[in-house]
Amino acid sequence: MRTKIPASVVPLSPPPAGSSSPGSTMHLGVTAPARPRPTSPNRVDQPPGRSDNAPPLSAGGKSDVARNQAVDRHWSERPSKSAATRPAARPFLRVPGRHAAMSRRQRWERQYVRSLVLCDLMAGTAAGAVTFGLRFGDEVTSYNRAYVLLSFLLPALLLTVLAVSRAYERRYLFVGTDEYQRVLRGGVGLIAGVALVSYALDLDLARSYVLAALPTAIVSSVVLRFALRKRLHLSRARGESLRRVILVGHELAVIGMSRQLRRERYHGLEVVGACLPPGHDGVGVSGPQGLAVYGTFEDVAGAVEQADADTVVVLSCPELDGAALRRLAWRLERDEVDLVVASSLVDVAGARTTIRPFDGLPMLHVEHPRLHGGSRLVKEVFDRIGALALLMIFGPLLLGLALCVRCTSRGPVLFRQVRVGRDGRLFRIFKFRSMYVDAEARLAELRHLNEHDGVLFKMRDDPRVTRVGRYLRRFSLDELPQLLNVALGQMSLVGPRPPLPSEVAAYADDVRRRLAVKPGMTGLWQVSGRSDLPWEEAVRLDLRYVENWTLSLDLVILLRTMTAVVRSSGAY
Repeated sequence: MRTKIPASVVPLSPPPAGSSSPGSTMHLGVTAPARPRPTSPNRVDQPPGRSDNAPPLSAGGKSDVARNQAVDRHWSERPSKSAATRPAARPFLRVPGRHAAMSRRQRWERQYVRSLVLCDLMAGTAAGAVTFGLRFGDEVTSYNRAYVLLSFLLPALLLTVLAVSRAYERRYLFVGTDEYQRVLRGGVGLIAGVALVSYALDLDLARSYVLAALPTAIVSSVVLRFALRKRLHLSRARGESLRRVILVGHELAVIGMSRQLRRERYHGLEVVGACLPPGHDGVGVSGPQGLAVYGTFEDVAGAVEQADADTVVVLSCPELDGAALRRLAWRLERDEVDLVVASSLVDVAGARTTIRPFDGLPMLHVEHPRLHGGSRLVKEVFDRIGALALLMIFGPLLLGLALCVRCTSRGPVLFRQVRVGRDGRLFRIFKFRSMYVDAEARLAELRHLNEHDGVLFKMRDDPRVTRVGRYLRRFSLDELPQLLNVALGQMSLVGPRPPLPSEVAAYADDVRRRLAVKPGMTGLWQVSGRSDLPWEEAVRLDLRYVENWTLSLDLVILLRTMTAVVRSSGAY
């Protein structure tokens, strides 16, 4: 028999107009509490005369002081950003059995997948048409008529291969490199399949056509998908296309996770509320963080309904064991609300983790980072060949910059400074001199003006920087001579920032992990804000790179470096 229970959780901010709808029946025969409505004498789920903002009631109807007491103290009329951007004339349509937030999320996700399909069709069509035109011209003959048919079939073949490679599954889209890896893997499979069929059936296919059309289609698909993802990230920065998340865990863990998700908005997770253990009033969460606290772990399903959330993130806490998580999954299953269990591992990429079942228990196996072996040899070769190639390409630019430095200020062209490399080995780094020759002597008198919060010294308007040096630093041109360090094997193209010996002396034990690899000319720290980053964030990014290095990650960072240099944010 289904029963109704009193609403036991109340959000801190009221829902926006147009999004309310009757409560939907949840699992276990209990009706989920609807979102707060004005008090009415005809209401069954709330005692008469009880305010919507009154303290939550326990299941027995008595006031539970241990429940969230921050609701009354921190009520806010300001809606969340994603709710504020919703047009009032276009209310959400609740699909039966699903929350309004779930319907909204599936709407923009379906549109994104349709855009991916359209981009892949365009890539296949363009690759087939361009390759046919370059190989056979614009005249159709009896010889190339078969290639016309093949050009028409190429978009369908590409879509089929990408679908088999699961390149359209939403779990691999939006962030990360899994999507691109699956596209490349599908492209290699397509090329191999065409070669195998051609050999088995003894087809006389022009190798130049096959080796040009198929790789062009795959590369075009990757480029279009990258552009589509960047457009999605821009829309998420405006508060659109976001998943509404309820965090479940202890107060400090909730605060830390909410700060990280707000800092990295491109992941598309907007925290709209939290559920805390019994006995926590949520002052630290609802005050500085501005989050609504919807009660305890028993109120997660109701919190999802009231906040129109579509994702529940469970943080590591001892109260939520396997049985409790299983019951929570059952309660969220009917509305297809995503359940995400956050691991306590810090900055470990998915490529290093695998789930191995053991007697019904999912065991998380963590592989060690690849700091040695064949993969590092590949990186070494890639760095040295890339550095030599860039030195030849930028040779005229290097000579011009050296002349500018020499003619505008007294002193040597190159600035040499001792830095700490891999395993603590010292080396001399090369940079174009961007400061006056007495910069080191004047550092002591400017130490109190340091604008950085760590062991580094940074000033936006440093009086020791020359006029030419400001332009060199703005576009990172002063770092081009470090290509010599890379060619000599002292640095890498991508890696942690090369530290000073004085900085290393102030390192904590965890920070010394940065010295496990060679320092780099660029890295996650540079493409994420450079000097604008707090010290702790810069260290975290460097450690993430050390733990999760791959050659594909290096290529992505090198591509992002070009846009970071053009923006010149954080360069001073």
